[in-house]
Amino acid sequence: MQSPFKPGRRCVCQRPLPAPFRLSSLLLRSTRHRTDSGTQPSPQGRRTRRQSKCLHIRACLNAAAAPSFQQLQQPGQDAGKVTVVMKFGGSSVANAQRMREVADIICSFPEHLPCIVLSAMGKTTNLLLAAGSEALTTDPSSIPSLQPLRDIKELHRKAAGELRVDGKAHAEMESLLNELQQLLVGISIMQDLTPRALDSLASFGERLSTRIFAAFLRAEGLAAQQYDAWDLGLTSTDDFTNADVLYEPTLAKIAAKLAPPGKAQQAIPVVTGFLARGINTGAITTLGRGGSDLSATVIGAALDLPEVQVWKDVDGVLTSDPRIVTKALPVPLLTYEEATELAFFGAQVLHPQAMQPALQSRQLAVRVKNSYNRRAGGTVIVQKRDMQEVLMTSIVLKDNVTLLDVVSTRMLGQFGFLSTVFGIFADNKISVDVVATSEISISLTLDPSKMWSRDLIDEELDALVHAFEGVAKASYQRNMSIISLICNIDRTSEILEKVFKVLGNMKINVKMMSQGASKTNISLVVDDEQAKPAISALHQEFFKC
Repeated sequence: MQSPFKPGRRCVCQRPLPAPFRLSSLLLRSTRHRTDSGTQPSPQGRRTRRQSKCLHIRACLNAAAAPSFQQLQQPGQDAGKVTVVMKFGGSSVANAQRMREVADIICSFPEHLPCIVLSAMGKTTNLLLAAGSEALTTDPSSIPSLQPLRDIKELHRKAAGELRVDGKAHAEMESLLNELQQLLVGISIMQDLTPRALDSLASFGERLSTRIFAAFLRAEGLAAQQYDAWDLGLTSTDDFTNADVLYEPTLAKIAAKLAPPGKAQQAIPVVTGFLARGINTGAITTLGRGGSDLSATVIGAALDLPEVQVWKDVDGVLTSDPRIVTKALPVPLLTYEEATELAFFGAQVLHPQAMQPALQSRQLAVRVKNSYNRRAGGTVIVQKRDMQEVLMTSIVLKDNVTLLDVVSTRMLGQFGFLSTVFGIFADNKISVDVVATSEISISLTLDPSKMWSRDLIDEELDALVHAFEGVAKASYQRNMSIISLICNIDRTSEILEKVFKVLGNMKINVKMMSQGASKTNISLVVDDEQAKPAISALHQEFFKC
């Protein structure tokens, strides 16, 4: 690769560079993109500044031209190796202007050589699913006229034109758009949209966005290489629409591809999030909604990196849902355990499984930042933190759940009863969220809205109740909500005193309560209609805002 610098000129890389990644500096770096006055520069000035900062990254792609780049590496790492994963969600790459701003973010961290993980542009995934649904009732000859398909083509062609993508990338984009149209024709002819076809359909968003963005980086003068996730070896189970990553084959393959021993990285990797290939079928699989977060942490763990940056459209992980509590505050620091509980019980910031590879890593921290507000400190997620001064971390809501009560005197003094109960759920392929038990009863919640679970319509719930006949008496209540208090369980008495005082004053009846074995979560089940007022009042009590 040719050095971008003329002979005799001093390489930008030879300037004094920031020290290697330190957790204490995580909340400071986001201000570097601003001018001294704190105002945004003009678009032309922003591009000039981006090109200047990108000179450092471009030079560092050539290990021979960047001897001081070694200062940035962790012990044991070589020059020219990826130092951070930066993941950007759909709203962050929604159009050409947002992609330009993402490039500016990347270049505002000149001390890093990044691997970029992207989601689909804007609402592309929703448009793809809508196109598939409409194709089932559309004549094959009319597929090109489907409005969702036309919107997808217009969005990507417009972005590619505005970003001046090269001819090769433009041809790849048109080839993918044609492949998408042919898939929709096939769905129309077969009158069937299988989970396997659904995953193939949903994959086009990330495959298009990464090709356009990589081409844009090249147009800006940076060497960039687009990868579909399976090019790196990201392998999953064959559970279409919600596949699980198979870590043993995946981590080794990613490391071999992106960090081969003795070889410097020659281009910035731009990788599709959300996608993998099934280990047995070899077919495209998806990792569930928000799966790009998981893709990013898998790559970070595979490369044994110190940091994964997840860029969203909110100021990090918040103390509650801002749609319910308008004054919700960012949480500066979280543990992986807290983040996992938050994701599972309603916070939409991170994929519930995104923390798993980070937990297995020796050093990986996840930083959640706002691509619309880069000055915001965001949230850093780490293995451990001092909990002594922590009372409440966040209050989250999962609504539209079903509460199931299972009652049987056979539980008294009997072994294996719980195994029988959960065997019934396993036979019906139904997942359980929250569980509470007494001497003769079990209460638990079921979530009908999970994409990776079945839609629990009334008929299926009736069938589930019937399955318990001869074992126990079962009944269910729909339209319930789980209020999850992510908190310091060591201060349970103090927390519950405040909680029940607030709910008592509001005359809100708690149908069920469970304290998770994780030691970070207390869950309360209430009626849907009472949940949001309860969350607002509880947030005011604990955070005084």
